[in-house]
Amino acid sequence: MCLDVDDTLVDYSTSSRAALAAMVGNADAWPLWQRITDEHCERLLAGELEYETMRNIRTRAFFAALGEELDQEEATRRELRRQEVLASGWRLFPDVVPCLEWLRATGLPMAAVSNASGNHQRVKIASLGLAQYFDTVLIAGEVGAAKPDRVIFDTACADLGVDLGDTVHIGDRLHADAIGARDAGMRGVWLNRQGPREGVLPAGISAITSLAELPELLVCELSAASA
Repeated sequence: MCLDVDDTLVDYSTSSRAALAAMVGNADAWPLWQRITDEHCERLLAGELEYETMRNIRTRAFFAALGEELDQEEATRRELRRQEVLASGWRLFPDVVPCLEWLRATGLPMAAVSNASGNHQRVKIASLGLAQYFDTVLIAGEVGAAKPDRVIFDTACADLGVDLGDTVHIGDRLHADAIGARDAGMRGVWLNRQGPREGVLPAGISAITSLAELPELLVCELSAASA
């Protein structure tokens, strides 16, 4: 069993929006922040940036896009403020611990598979009490590959000592998590906390709106499919 972390287990978007608002004064620029963050994380994984400097470089790029040029000192000050607010706002979704307790009770080997880029993700996982549930933790910035790249899924299954075809991966991003896992040979489950969407799901993908639905899905649908 593999699970994504941010916005699957941890309500990251809420804390990240609050942190952005603390740094900028409002969260209206959230889409811009997301785009610039994705661009800089890609550069990080490609080896173009070091993690220690990526955050400040991203912050300067973000404010430059808003029309404000920051020197390194000011970028550091604003970024540190953002990180303080971000860390103070980390929270688990209410359905997380009951689901993880159930999964652990089944004896299934479990991996956390995250597209995060640095040691802060391990700090987050530990501080929220998640580490006890996982046999291995895969961080994209450490593996050198991010979902939907099958390398990170292969690595997770190798660490757990399980076959891809016998493993379920669940996450909040349809393409990076569910479809990426399916294309790697796993069973992909999309956690869509926003509720059912219109249209037909891609072939081979299951969807749930809460982790409270995962036990039934595993026991009924997925076990029947593998029978």
